[in-house]
Amino acid sequence: MKPFLKNIEKKSLILASASPRRQELLRGLELDFTVKALDIDERVPADMPAEYVAAHLSKLKSVSYPETVKENEILITSDTVVIENGHILGKPQSEEEAYDMLKSLSGAVHTVMTAVTLRDHKRSVTLEDQAEVTFRFLEEEEIRHYIRKYQPFDKAGAYGIQEWIGFIGIQSIQGSYFTVMGFPLHLVYEQLKKWT
Repeated sequence: MKPFLKNIEKKSLILASASPRRQELLRGLELDFTVKALDIDERVPADMPAEYVAAHLSKLKSVSYPETVKENEILITSDTVVIENGHILGKPQSEEEAYDMLKSLSGAVHTVMTAVTLRDHKRSVTLEDQAEVTFRFLEEEEIRHYIRKYQPFDKAGAYGIQEWIGFIGIQSIQGSYFTVMGFPLHLVYEQLKKWT
């Protein structure tokens, strides 16, 4: 364990996420952790404002974890939402839905919000971050190529910033790249540094 994270050297981290991107990012902090995928009903109240949804789902995933979090464990759950004009773009259910989402993001600015909940046997902390993403105008064939090749059906807003569409389409980001990718590492690291 790193000397600057000595406070958690006796803790076992559990990432309750099936997302390979979140697993990859947490590994980037050079931390040991176990993965225990969690599958929950992610429906939210219809009247909930879009900016509250990521935190709501992150907390819901945490409390839905089926095992008791032990004294030496820290459970980590997370959720990301893509918001366009006050509406959430979820995970597309078909190629046409993915196309419609990307077409609506083309040439426009949207918000990505990610929340992370860390919980041990005695407390829970939820962190939130947001970024503004600007796409250039995307041609129809570019959108179709991305959907055919990358099958972005497990991604909010039908895209992954770390994939081809991000390379060719994103003009600017106001905020953290990793928040858009789905895991605000800077916030997680700072919280772990002060965990007691």
